[in-house]
Amino acid sequence: MHAQTGYRPTAALKGLLVATVAALGILAVTAGAASAADPAAAGTAAGGDALMARARELFKPLPATLPMVRNNAVTREKIDLGKMLFFDPRLSASGIFSCNSCHNLGLGGVDGLETSVGHGWQKGPRNAPTVLNAVLNVAQFWDGRAEDLKAQAKGPIQAGVEMNSTPDRVMAVLNSIPAYKAKFADAFPNEKDPVSFDNVAMAIEAFEATLTTPAAPFDQYLEGKADALTDSQKAGLELFIDKGCAGCHNGVNVGGHDYFPFRVVAKPGAEILPPGDKGRFAVTKTADDEYVFRAPTLRNVALTAPYFHSGKVWDLRQAVAVMGSSQLGATLSEQEIDKITAFLTALTGQQPRVDYPLLPASTPATPQPVFK
Repeated sequence: MHAQTGYRPTAALKGLLVATVAALGILAVTAGAASAADPAAAGTAAGGDALMARARELFKPLPATLPMVRNNAVTREKIDLGKMLFFDPRLSASGIFSCNSCHNLGLGGVDGLETSVGHGWQKGPRNAPTVLNAVLNVAQFWDGRAEDLKAQAKGPIQAGVEMNSTPDRVMAVLNSIPAYKAKFADAFPNEKDPVSFDNVAMAIEAFEATLTTPAAPFDQYLEGKADALTDSQKAGLELFIDKGCAGCHNGVNVGGHDYFPFRVVAKPGAEILPPGDKGRFAVTKTADDEYVFRAPTLRNVALTAPYFHSGKVWDLRQAVAVMGSSQLGATLSEQEIDKITAFLTALTGQQPRVDYPLLPASTPATPQPVFK
């Protein structure tokens, strides 16, 4: 279900996805030709670049300004508090794991593991998606069960295989530290009891909204800098459109905006698509949503291996080949894979520069770590 509109594709619509993907290349060519024929559209592309005009029909550059966050006025005080909470392992029962453990800001917003390791060294069921640009996704988690970053922030804190804490324990930790109580009062000045689990989530969301990666070569290209992409990357972009990849991965986040079945044409093997994880079906209990997942953003994808919700593919070229056969019904040549992969490297933007925050010290009243 679309987090903001309540929309969920019908069975009939999903049944048409194969045909839609197959036809996308033709439609894209037609759209590109129309844009090129339109003097206004052609004028927007440097030197009348037809490929640039086609790309602009499907994608938008990432804005350099802070995205709007629904139902959460983002302030400097919230951002500062959220950054501290994002890095503070005391939100976990063991005092070991923080948000940054699975969404490492020095590693493209991921942990570089097949599936994340949490409380008691348990392994989680799915690969950790990047936190970078996540504010632009339609919903959070692979199955979209969290409508926004506020809801998402609460999940890992309470999950037994992740941080294994509770709202009451988190409140006990924060209320035991005077500096945190002051920070919450500054961030939520009009509230009688500003230290709350809801406000923890809102502060973390405010900080995560700042974790965008503008000015990727592809953004610069969309903004009119024709030489921002190499010839190989341009060839990859053209293939990305013509082969149908842009059917699921489009818009400002090059994905992340809707849900699609992972097996449009051919079902990958169990090593890539574990049969026990039926994706969005666990949320909607609708048969049409079996093995349906939110299409991930491809921004910074060159930094976020391993790939897919199972984390079973470590090579970006292999991931491109798998998507070609499973989603497009196409056996891509080695040259085509090289070119598409080259284009994907152009989606790496400026990484956020985040100073590690100085966290306030615990007190004798702070709950001690729990390892069981």
